[in-house]
Amino acid sequence: MVQSVGASFGRSLFVLGGARSGKSRHAQQMAEALAATESVKLIYIATAQAFDGEMTDRIARHRADRDDRWETVEAPLALPEALPAADAVDAVLLVDCLTLWVSNLLLDDAPIAARTDALLDAIGRLEGRIIVVSNEVGLGIVPDNALARRFRDAAGFLHQRIAAEVDCVDMVMAGLVQRWKSPLHQ
Repeated sequence: MVQSVGASFGRSLFVLGGARSGKSRHAQQMAEALAATESVKLIYIATAQAFDGEMTDRIARHRADRDDRWETVEAPLALPEALPAADAVDAVLLVDCLTLWVSNLLLDDAPIAARTDALLDAIGRLEGRIIVVSNEVGLGIVPDNALARRFRDAAGFLHQRIAAEVDCVDMVMAGLVQRWKSPLHQ
């Protein structure tokens, strides 16, 4: 059953969905709904890196979707450090997206488990609100190569830990939102 999901999500929201599911739009709408009723700073924390023309275009489209209320922080690798630097009691941080961050860590040969620990620690210490977006990658076939399997596994383990930490989890498919976890379920 698809629930009507309002702007209320407690202190933290994790938005999962497939590619082009509407997850980023949903996350942005949730943050902007808060800004419409409360005096909050909107801070977009971007993890993307433009390695090719298609990604450059995608980043440009995401930027164009946000108005001048948004401040953008680039954090392709230093996400755990960017969160406390941008945090404030009156802030809504929107992180988009964790799977790009995991890809960046893999390409940088960074210690993913340690970086995941640092990210969860940073999220747990925030004074403001946070919305985290990620691609659900575990619903498809088992990848045929070791790197893709390592990525899928790292993303899946990260998603489990984020979902356990946050107040709410929304799943977005075909633009439809279903609330999977809310403060009432805890």
